[in-house]
Amino acid sequence: MLSLALRRLWYARKVAGSALQQAWESGISPAGTDWREVSFLVCDAEMSALDTSEGELLSLGWVVVERGAIALASARHYLLKARHSVGQSATIHQLRDCELREGISEDELLELFLAAATGKILVFHNASLDTAFLNQLTYRAFAAPLLMPTVDTLLLEEKVLRRSDTVIKPGDLRLQACRDRYNLPIYRAHNALLDALATAELLLAQAGHRSAKERFPLRNFF
Repeated sequence: MLSLALRRLWYARKVAGSALQQAWESGISPAGTDWREVSFLVCDAEMSALDTSEGELLSLGWVVVERGAIALASARHYLLKARHSVGQSATIHQLRDCELREGISEDELLELFLAAATGKILVFHNASLDTAFLNQLTYRAFAAPLLMPTVDTLLLEEKVLRRSDTVIKPGDLRLQACRDRYNLPIYRAHNALLDALATAELLLAQAGHRSAKERFPLRNFF
């Protein structure tokens, strides 16, 4: 959390007066805060490739977790107007060029996303991938990375497995594989909103399993 605040200081002048600055000014919850007292924005993105130098962000979905529960009314899903054809990646995310031509602009998406993220901690499954593409958007708009406090359910699960001396095999940290260990149902993958909901359920299962309904400080998510 401290390093995040210091990195924000480095970009403070660049983001002055922007929506990103407003999101930063919402503050960061103290590390000792119980997780049920914190608001999370659980997100998932679909891209045309796994490398930012080769692909672009195509869609973004999110849902809020508050007071230890999923707020279904907060669920949102947006398609982004693509700069290039999705090509063969359509076989994975099922998004077609004709649909993406009707998508919203990067600026519109950032406005909606930052408004939703203000005052919340972001959650992703494999956060480094999603935030890399979101950083592309914020660099273009504000000349700065997103720099929001972020929880990664993949890394949380990896810590649990390593503490139990479990050998982690390829595929063991995929979203559905992690959900299977908590007996969560199977959802159709590669839809940003469905994957955000699936990640939110995983977050609740992970927190519930580790806290046993007792106080569970936010620091344990990082």
